This record gives sequence, structure tokens and C-alpha cells, in this order.
Amino acid sequence: MLKSIHILLSYTCTWECDHCFLYCGPDTEGTFTIGQIKSVLDEAVKIGTVSSVYFEGGEPFLYYPLMLAAIHEARVRNIEVGIVTNAYWAITVDDARLWLAPLVDYKISDLSISDDKFHQESDNNTAKNARAAAKALRLPVGTICIDPPSVALSASIEHKKGEPVVGGGVMFKGRAADKLTTNLPRRPRALFKECPHEDLIQPERVHIDCFGNVQLCQGIVLGNMWKTQLSRLISEYRAENHPIAGPLTRGGPEALARMYGVDVGNEFVDECHMCFLVRRVLVDRFPEYLAPRHVYGIK
Repeated sequence: MLKSIHILLSYTCTWECDHCFLYCGPDTEGTFTIGQIKSVLDEAVKIGTVSSVYFEGGEPFLYYPLMLAAIHEARVRNIEVGIVTNAYWAITVDDARLWLAPLVDYKISDLSISDDKFHQESDNNTAKNARAAAKALRLPVGTICIDPPSVALSASIEHKKGEPVVGGGVMFKGRAADKLTTNLPRRPRALFKECPHEDLIQPERVHIDCFGNVQLCQGIVLGNMWKTQLSRLISEYRAENHPIAGPLTRGGPEALARMYGVDVGNEFVDECHMCFLVRRVLVDRFPEYLAPRHVYGIK
């Protein structure tokens, strides 16, 4: 049952972080129009089970008037709103208050601010400025912190004791698969027989971009809502019939690679790492289901 829609308001971002799932950056194009936003929200109402929408990116504050209008459209439809931002705009606490004050009347449910080494390397921590301003305005605010990958020895039963295990919270897809996996310990592909992060059978959330791509996971497309209504895509979706989600639900990245004869090596950091590399090989074979191309680092 679909409960939440994450609208990728733009793929453009102020930064080009190594851990980015979507290969976003200053030169990455793609932004919604207000008409497209209204179409998504109308479909959310029609589905009947969607209670919340998140505006994220990229960096949604880069298109501030559009973001405010989109939030208004969601709230008049009685849909709760969350926002994800890197807070590049919070140069000082006073500046942050200026940017955040209009959100007070919309009664947003969540403001998630990225605050980690990927985003906040300078002495002026804009995330802290934004949090201070949000708290002063009594906006609900939280922090997203993803640390660079680290290696420790396992003491769990899932891995043999003493084996190296990767930590830090990074998911190795998108740019992270290319930038952050060097010299990390790897395990055999035979171990990766499930998707541990997304419910591909009965998804509770989807990500939608301005190109109409309805994504079950970043880069795995359920369908295109500019061609087929979102409500219909959701009602007719069956994982077993999807050329990418089907194999993943039956046997994870290992099954996906085996089904299509993809050879990208025998050892990987984790499930996301293997899945992303396999899918990238299949982009030209399944362009309707693996999109947009830039998410895979392909121009």
C-alpha cells in the first residue's frame, strides 16, 4: 500500500557529493513545473492511501518559489509535507530564519537537514544554522548524517567473527558505487540473494522525477506517469512481471545478474553495490525500467 511519495523536485544540486544515490550536481538538469507537481498530487489523492509527500532532490531550495507553491498545493489537499535539504542557504542563523519563516504557516511535518562530512566541511556549518533557526521557529527538524565508509571487524552471527564489515551508513549505488568502494572489503556474489532495503513487492513509497519516472528504488522505474496515470501504474504493478524487480524479489542482485548473463565480477561490498553495477550494464537493454541514464553516471 503506497503511503508516501518523494518528489525529486530537481536533480540540480549545489554540491556533487561522493555518496549521492542520484549522481546530482550543479550541472545535472531536470526540474518540475508547478503543473506537473499538481498532477502528481492529484494522483496521490486519487490513490487514496498516500498521506505524505517529501520534496527533495538534488536541492529543492534552489527552486524556492516552486517549492513553496508545491508545499501549498500539497497542504490544500491535506497531504503532510517533509523537506530534505543540505541547508546551503543558511549562511547565518538570521538568514536561515528568513528562508524558513514562510514554512511556519504550512505546518510542515518534517525538515531533514544533511549534516555530515560530505556536506559540511567548512568552518561555517550551515546545517547547524538551519537547525537553530528551525527550532526558534518551532519547525519540526531532524538531521541526516551519513558518515564516510569505515571498516571494522564483525562480531555478529551474520558474518564470521573477525571478518571485515563496512559501516558508515553509505549505500553503494549511484556515485557512491564509483567513488567510495575502492579498497573496501568485498564478499562473494553468491551471498547477495535479497534486497535488504526496499519492499519491491508492496512498495510503501516511490520517488518521482520531473521526467515522469516513478522509481521503486533510485534508478529502478515502475513506469512513467507522463504516459500512464500514477494511480493506474500503482494499481496494476506486479513485481513478478517487472523485468528488474522480479528477479530481485526472487533472488536479489545475484538472481538479476544470472538471469541476464551479466558479469561484473564475483565480489562486491554489499547488495546495493552489486545491484547497481548489474543494472548499469542493463540500462540500454531496459531503458523504460532503468532510468534516467544520469543516475547510472551515463550521459
